[in-house]
Amino acid sequence: MTTRILSIGTAVPTARLRQSAVRDLFAGQPGANRLTQRLIGAAFDASAIETRHTVLDDLAAAAEHARPADDERMPTVTDTGALLSPSTGTRNDAYIRLAPPLFAEAARNALTAASVAPGDVTHVVTVSCTGMFAPGPDYRLVRDLGLPTTVERAHLGFMGCAAAVPGLRTAARICAAQPEAVVLVVCAELCSLHVRTPSDHDQIVAASVFADGAAAAVVSADDGRAGEAWFELDRFATALTDEGEKDMAWTIGDEGFEMILSAEVPRIIGREIRGAVGAFLGEEGVDAWAVHPGGRSVLDRVESGLELPDGSLTVSRDVLRDYGNMSSATILFILQAMLAGDLDDGARVATLAFGPGLTLEAARLTFRRAA
Repeated sequence: MTTRILSIGTAVPTARLRQSAVRDLFAGQPGANRLTQRLIGAAFDASAIETRHTVLDDLAAAAEHARPADDERMPTVTDTGALLSPSTGTRNDAYIRLAPPLFAEAARNALTAASVAPGDVTHVVTVSCTGMFAPGPDYRLVRDLGLPTTVERAHLGFMGCAAAVPGLRTAARICAAQPEAVVLVVCAELCSLHVRTPSDHDQIVAASVFADGAAAAVVSADDGRAGEAWFELDRFATALTDEGEKDMAWTIGDEGFEMILSAEVPRIIGREIRGAVGAFLGEEGVDAWAVHPGGRSVLDRVESGLELPDGSLTVSRDVLRDYGNMSSATILFILQAMLAGDLDDGARVATLAFGPGLTLEAARLTFRRAA
């Protein structure tokens, strides 16, 4: 029995941020001294990001020196372009309104790509760390997509950027127990809801890389559902680094969720990546790498730490450039690009993602193309 990712669908909000425009908006905030402005400029310019997406139309408009029409989205900036500081409750209310449509859009795209009808779905696994409510996004997907009310549901919350891999692992375990299962895994993150005036390193780094997006995968072990191309889910692994618990964290504050992302994170990854993935990769070798782009420096450290040839992380860098870091959804954007790309049949793909802890989540996939 072989469990497969049959398809991947993605979705992003319509509002698009140009990195240079957001940099200037943040650097021009009231109270930003020269040191803060230099730090903001350096972080944004070194990010290797050109565009990102946000559910906050007024933030995107303010960055372009325009004002959007009034809507129901969370007010983020004043008429003069100063960032507001909404309460956590206000930010989470916006998540409750704005996240479900993005979950549903990505899920519909994945189901369509796999030629799977909503009525065929047996299990739903949702993933998110940027908001919470109950009944949650798993429940809303049943209603919004018209899934059977008997669908079994699970939600993985607050696991950070690495959480899509545990979501796929959960789907694989379900399919191992129930080979006829069709599992819908959906990740959606609205990172921009937690934007704040950057005043220290962690806030500046977070402001320079995080973005909004959603992605979904249809997973099944039913041989009759395989299409033109798919990924086989071979094996999974988890590793905790010896240090880093205090260097990457995601907590709930009074004015939104607060990211701790110290400068040590890329260095820790660079030091420990080889030991963390060595046993997992085995002796078969790797033909392609899907690495979560926590930031440009994270990709650089993975590349050097594993002594990868130049160009090994091109797809990860392309997704970072065009979409930024969409937390858990990002790795599925990378795998979608690979699924539609020019991999050879039988290519072995190492999938790596990093989350709070510092935690490494890994999956070994095999690309297959129909004869």
